[in-house]
Amino acid sequence: MDVFVARQPIFNRSQQVVAYELLYRARDENYADIRDPDLATTEVFINTFMDIGLDRVTGQRRAYVNLTRPFLLGEYPLPFSHEAVTLEVLENVAPDAEMVAALTALAQQGYEIALDDFIYREEMIPLLHIAHIVKIDIRQHDDDGLKRHVELLRPFDVRLLAEKVETRDEFAKCMALGFDLFQGYFFCEPAVLRGKQAVPSRLATMHLLHTLNAPEFKFDELAQTISTDATLAYKLLRYINSAYFGLRRKVESIRHALVLLGQKNIRIWLNLIALSQLQDKSLELMVTTLTRAKMCELVAVARSQEMEKDKYFLAGLFSSLDAFVDLPLEEIIDSISLADDIVAGITRRSGPLGEVLNMVLRAERGDWQGMNLLGLSAGQITDSYLESISWAGGMTQLLAE
Repeated sequence: MDVFVARQPIFNRSQQVVAYELLYRARDENYADIRDPDLATTEVFINTFMDIGLDRVTGQRRAYVNLTRPFLLGEYPLPFSHEAVTLEVLENVAPDAEMVAALTALAQQGYEIALDDFIYREEMIPLLHIAHIVKIDIRQHDDDGLKRHVELLRPFDVRLLAEKVETRDEFAKCMALGFDLFQGYFFCEPAVLRGKQAVPSRLATMHLLHTLNAPEFKFDELAQTISTDATLAYKLLRYINSAYFGLRRKVESIRHALVLLGQKNIRIWLNLIALSQLQDKSLELMVTTLTRAKMCELVAVARSQEMEKDKYFLAGLFSSLDAFVDLPLEEIIDSISLADDIVAGITRRSGPLGEVLNMVLRAERGDWQGMNLLGLSAGQITDSYLESISWAGGMTQLLAE
C-alpha cells in the first residue's frame, strides 16, 4: 500500500526545531471501502514506520504521532521506542477508565504523552495528571478564551504547545502567555519592514539575485557583484573548491569559478548561497525551502520534464522569498528578472510550474484532500519528499559552515 507522509516542525521558545509532527494518510482507491477506519489507519501507520523508516523523516529529532484508540489500548504494537516518539491523544478519544489506565501504563514505560486539540472540561482532568504536553489550537479561542485556558492548566505539570500559529504576532502573543512549544507556519510569515533601509549585506544579496537571474547573463558583471560582499565571495570559492563539485583544480578567482561551473550550474548554486546570506531567519525556513525546491525538481523529472528541471527548482526556491527578504513576494519577483513562466508559477500558481508547486506545497503541509497527483503515484510523491528532505539536510549543513 502506498502512503503519503509529511512533517510539520515544532519549535521551542528560541525558535529552534525540537520535533516534527508526522502527517500521514493512505491514498489508494483500492482502500476506499474499508469498513474499519481504525484498522485502516493502523495499517497505514505501521507501513509508514516500517517501510519508510522514522529516521528518514525526522533525522535525530523527536516525532509526534497521532494514535487511534486501539493503539493506545495496546491492541496493536507500537513500532518505535519511547525515546523517539511523543504519543498524541486525539481530542475525540474518550477519557474513560480504560483509557486512563492505558495512558498511565504508557507513561510508566517512558512514553511522552500529548493531548491534541485540547479543550478544558472536568472529565479531562484525569488525563491532565498523566500528560506531559497539552496542545491548544489557538484558532479555536479568542484572546480571553486562550488566556483562560492557560490559567486553568497552570496547576498541572504540563508544557503548553500552541498549534496553528500562523503569524509573528500570534507567536509573540503565545510567548507572552507562557507557551513552551509552537507549531504552525509562523516562521514562513514575512515580517514586513516599512520605512527601514536594508542592511548592506541584504542589498548586496538582492543585487546578486537580480544580476544572476537577468535574461542576459554576464560573467564579468556577476563576478563584480559577488566581489562586493566578502562573505558571498568566500562561500562561493569554498563551495567550488570542495570535493562536492568534483573539480580537478583549485579555483583562484570569482570569474574563474563562474567559467568552470558554467551558466546553468552557477545560477542554481549561487541562488542557494544568496538565500543563505539573508539574516535573522530560522534555519527551518531554509530547510523547508530547499526541500520544496528539490521536490519540485524531482517531480518535474518524474513527469518527464528533465530538460526543464532547473526552472522547477527555482520556482520552489523562490516561492518563500518574501519570508527571507521581508517584502511582498510580487515586489521581490519583479526585481530579479525571472522568466515569465517561473513568475506565473510562483505568484499565480498557473502553468505547469504552478501546478507542480501547488502539489508540492500541499504535500509539505500534509493537505492530501483534493490534491492533484499530476499523474504520479503516492509512492512516487512520498519517495520524492523523503529524498528532498535528505538532500536539504545535507545542503543546509554545507550552507551553515
